[in-house]
Amino acid sequence: MGPLSAGDPPAGAGPEGAAAGPEGAAGLTHVDEHGAARMVDVSAKPETERVAVAGCRVLLAPATLDLLASGGLPKGDALAVARVAGIMGAKRTPDLVPLCHPLPITGVEVDLAPEADAVAITATVRTTARTGVEMEALTAALALYDMVKGVQRDARVDGLRLLAKRGGRSGDYLAPGAGEPR
Repeated sequence: MGPLSAGDPPAGAGPEGAAAGPEGAAGLTHVDEHGAARMVDVSAKPETERVAVAGCRVLLAPATLDLLASGGLPKGDALAVARVAGIMGAKRTPDLVPLCHPLPITGVEVDLAPEADAVAITATVRTTARTGVEMEALTAALALYDMVKGVQRDARVDGLRLLAKRGGRSGDYLAPGAGEPR
């Protein structure tokens, strides 16, 4: 497989969405021609290895970051809980996002890196399936907010996005400024 580049088309912009069946309103694949929601039929797609990487930053005040670093948050080790919650969220994505297919997840990694004004979260999800794991990677961001909201109500999840994907008919995608998926 070739390297990903920032000039690649966005995920879903290529033939992968079109090959899933007739497109509905405005070319969206999860609605039919009448605008009703539907789950895309992926039965004709081959099973391939797929990797998706999503990321965001949870913006925090210096005092909250100090509590996080010292283990002084009232709810305990926020980074450990957020990591496990991200893994669990990836495994339960079809229960949270109604039109996602249940997938055999083969691996999930959630990295949390404290920075000067935030915690950067990167989630990597792997599968061998007929559809990708972009949504599974994107579900990994909310637990950290829950862990800090007791001391900082204005914490903010910022920049939640797909950073990279590999596999599938639409090919590879690398967001501008993002690194290669592992």
